[in-house]
Amino acid sequence: MRIVVTGSSGKLGVAVVDRLREAGHTVVGFDSRGERGTGFVQIDMTDYGQVADAIAGVDERHAGLDAIVHLAATPAPGLRPDTALLQDNLAMTINVFQAARRGGVRRIVHASSETLLGLPLTEAPPYAPIDEAAETRPNFMYAVGKHLEEELATKLMRLTPGLTITGLRFSNVMAIEDYAEYPSWQDDASVRRWNLWGYIDRRDGAQAVERALAVERDHYATYIIAAADTTMRRDSAELMAEEFPGVPLSRPVEGRETLLSIDAARRDLGYDPQHSWLDHV
Repeated sequence: MRIVVTGSSGKLGVAVVDRLREAGHTVVGFDSRGERGTGFVQIDMTDYGQVADAIAGVDERHAGLDAIVHLAATPAPGLRPDTALLQDNLAMTINVFQAARRGGVRRIVHASSETLLGLPLTEAPPYAPIDEAAETRPNFMYAVGKHLEEELATKLMRLTPGLTITGLRFSNVMAIEDYAEYPSWQDDASVRRWNLWGYIDRRDGAQAVERALAVERDHYATYIIAAADTTMRRDSAELMAEEFPGVPLSRPVEGRETLLSIDAARRDLGYDPQHSWLDHV
């Protein structure tokens, strides 16, 4: 396929571009920064005119697209004033979705977020492993924006026959060099309780994107995308009993199994995470 990846210079975007090119796709990167000669187009994603023009075609880059992977965003709360972050992240997503619809692109995969599960978990989750059936509980404006993006995708799919949009609720994205920090919090389970000790190796995040691009459906769907294990060496059931006593386990949890359920992604997308932080420390 001919695919645009927005946010192509970000931590996850770099891995997604590499993975899709290795799979034989033609990939163009849209971002506010990047390296010349890498198939990159510099673009202000908050400007609808630029986004619509670039999706329609860019000289010497592409003359039409089959799919868009939308990752561009301010990636976390606290990096910008709340309202500016919300406005710009929403504008980027609105621009991509609408320009894709108008330009005849019928397949979109976009980055949603684990934050919709109630992160940071200052209040206990309803159950674990937590899954997509849990009610969204945004606790800051970044997460509010992700909720609104998911709602927008749901309504646009109803309005646009043949359009497939898939939302991937990525856990905390990690590169290999980030794993050096993991041993430092093994003696204190509370350090990473805020997201049920979850993470996603960016290479597995890229795998999830590739698999989501292969799916066609007539309704919007979201999937939690996390590693198969947790950030801790201790068993997951033990961590839950210590930090979230009284929270029920929705099913038996084996060993260090993730508490961010990836069952739906395994079932529907064929997602199969291959990487663990333990391989690198």
